[in-house]
Amino acid sequence: MGAVTMRALLAGSLIAAPLVLSQDLTSSKRGLVYITENHMADDDHIWNADDSDLTWYYNYTPDPSNELDNDKMDFVPMLWGTDGSDSFYDKIKALVDGGRNITYVLGFNEPDGCAYGGSCIPAEDAARIWIDQIEPLKELGISLGAPSPTGSPTGLAWMANFFSECDGECNPDFFPAHWYGNFEGLASFLGEVNATYPDMGLWVTE
Repeated sequence: MGAVTMRALLAGSLIAAPLVLSQDLTSSKRGLVYITENHMADDDHIWNADDSDLTWYYNYTPDPSNELDNDKMDFVPMLWGTDGSDSFYDKIKALVDGGRNITYVLGFNEPDGCAYGGSCIPAEDAARIWIDQIEPLKELGISLGAPSPTGSPTGLAWMANFFSECDGECNPDFFPAHWYGNFEGLASFLGEVNATYPDMGLWVTE
């Protein structure tokens, strides 16, 4: 199974609380992690097919993918790291002003990870950028996905530091969880996240 296909299966979002660990495979909450590196272009028609139950996608950037630029799936922008962070708000507002339906955005990708795809951002820097570039998007009616830490012990520790640095000025609506391991570990991690942040919705994005 290709990486994109596998990630598509892992990206079924668990938005509503209380925590749900299983769901109908036809749920409209299913989304796609879309990456163009090493992907099979011939697979693009699968995501856009009339019988596809995918309703949203993200691609680790604030810019929609041309291959999926249609009305089939909503685009969920992400501020992956610090690069381009000073223009994230303006980019998202331009998409909204241009008529695109932006309902959600995602925060930093694995900011506690400094290898294997993590954005490696100090909590104080992430808090400053969030307050300046992400929190104001609430005024546009957009729901905010918290930074997505790794599923390792450093992940939730980083999140605690992040909220401490925010000093009440960071108010994400949902927690995008990442987990690479068995189902029992996933269930345990999601339970810990739900107990730590009971007022947030929960997505599983990797």
